[in-house]
Amino acid sequence: MDTSSTIAMFLHFGLVGVGCLAVAEKFIPLLPSYVLLMLLGLTVSDGTTLAMTILATSAGSVIGAIGWYGLGRALGSRRIEGLVTRYGKFVLLRPSLYQQLTDAYRGNHFWVTLIGQTLPTVRIYLALPAGVLRLEPRAFVMATAIGTVIWNMPFLTLGYALRGSGHDPVSLGFWVVVVLIAVEVALFLGFRFYKRSLAPRPFAKPRALPSRLPMEESA
Repeated sequence: MDTSSTIAMFLHFGLVGVGCLAVAEKFIPLLPSYVLLMLLGLTVSDGTTLAMTILATSAGSVIGAIGWYGLGRALGSRRIEGLVTRYGKFVLLRPSLYQQLTDAYRGNHFWVTLIGQTLPTVRIYLALPAGVLRLEPRAFVMATAIGTVIWNMPFLTLGYALRGSGHDPVSLGFWVVVVLIAVEVALFLGFRFYKRSLAPRPFAKPRALPSRLPMEESA
């Protein structure tokens, strides 16, 4: 069964199928998520259905993230690291990437989770170390939901706007991803600069006086 027929099979079940497709995308990526979302947007008939599709795909993505979170929490650090080392390369989860995702949680857990849901590949696997580290579930789900809506909405809306235009959703989706990441990097750098500007500057140390003054030496 090829990708197009698989998507068509899910779409046959309406919004429930769309939600199930979003869950499946978290575990078995049939296409890059931005391509899948734009293709789904092309099938939307009106604005109300678009809003429902955004909700259905976002709910499915959150359920998929909870699945990864539960897996990490159930198996623990040692087993997960062993599985990543042995099988991670087959699903684009290298041990180095897993370690980077784990290290990212040294910062603010909520914002790391939210921003991670708007980054390709990271958005799929970030929930795994979150479960291993046993992050607070409610904050994790809330941050995941917000980040997922931020990611899903532009691509579904763009696909909906391009119905019948003849534009290639793959290339357009790629440039939307580039713009989103560029905006995130700019906001991150701006926030760091702002925090540094507010940090108190250390006072200059007073210069030490010489032990003997020149007049004393001449006397």
